[in-house]
Amino acid sequence: MRKLFIVFFIFVSLLALLLPFIAKKQLYASAFPEIAGIPPVPEISSYRSLPNFAGYDNVREKKEQFFGYLLPIIEAENLKILHKRAQIFNLAEASEQGELSAQQRSQFQQLKDRYDVDEQLSDEQAFEVLKRRVDIVPEMMVLVQAANESGWGTSRFARQGLNLFGQWCYQEGCGMVPGQRGADKKHEVKVFKTVNQAVRSYLHNINTHSAYQDLRMIRAQKRRSGEQLRATQLVEGLGSYSERGDEYIEELQAMIRVNRPVVEEVKNDTQQAANY
Repeated sequence: MRKLFIVFFIFVSLLALLLPFIAKKQLYASAFPEIAGIPPVPEISSYRSLPNFAGYDNVREKKEQFFGYLLPIIEAENLKILHKRAQIFNLAEASEQGELSAQQRSQFQQLKDRYDVDEQLSDEQAFEVLKRRVDIVPEMMVLVQAANESGWGTSRFARQGLNLFGQWCYQEGCGMVPGQRGADKKHEVKVFKTVNQAVRSYLHNINTHSAYQDLRMIRAQKRRSGEQLRATQLVEGLGSYSERGDEYIEELQAMIRVNRPVVEEVKNDTQQAANY
C-alpha cells in the first residue's frame, strides 16, 4: 500500500504541474480555432495555361469549369497562409513567455520582411500587425474577383499573362502594356508564369497593400468576435481596388449572391468524386 500511495502521489504531482500547460493549450486552440488542426497543404500542379473558357456556350457550364479550375489553387494557397498564421501565433506566445531563440528570431524577421512590417514597431506591435495581415481571403471573394477582372478567364491579360486579377507592376518590361494606357501612365499589367503564382500574388496584395487596410480591419474584427469570414462583408474593404468604388463593391456582392450556389455545387461534386 505504501508503494501504491507513493506512485499515486507522484502521478497527482505531475498532473498538477502539467495541468496549467494543458489548460492553456486548450484555451489557446479554442481562442484561435482558425489555426487549430490545420490540414497539410495538398500537392497542387503548377498551372501554366488557362483552359479555353470562351469555348463554352452554356453559361452555367462555363462558370462550373472556371470555379472548379481555380478552387483547388485557392484552397492550397489559403492553407499555406494558415500555416504561416499558426507559426506567428506560436512565435507570439513564445515571445510573451520570454526571449525568442535565435532561430525563432530569424523566423520572426523573415515574416516581417515578407509582410512589410515596419521595423520601428516593438515585437508586440509587430505581432499584432502580422496577425491582421497573415490571414485567409474567403474563396468566394477570390473567385468573383477573378471572374470580374478577367472576364471569366477570357481577357487578353488572363490568357497571355495568366493575370486573373488585373494586377499592375511599374517597371518597364515587367508585364503587358494596356492598349488604352494614357501617355502619362507608366503601369503595365503583370505577367505570371503560373496561375498559382497569380493567386498567391493577389492574396499577398490584399494582405499587405495599404489600400486594403479597411478589409484587414474588418477581417480582424470578425476574428475577435468569433464570426465566420464572409465574402460579402470583406469586399466592403475593396473600395480602392477599382476606380468605380462603391459600384464595384456592389457588383462583387451581387456576383457572390448569384454564384454561391454554383460554387457550392462544384465543391459538392468534387467531394463526391474524391469519395469514390
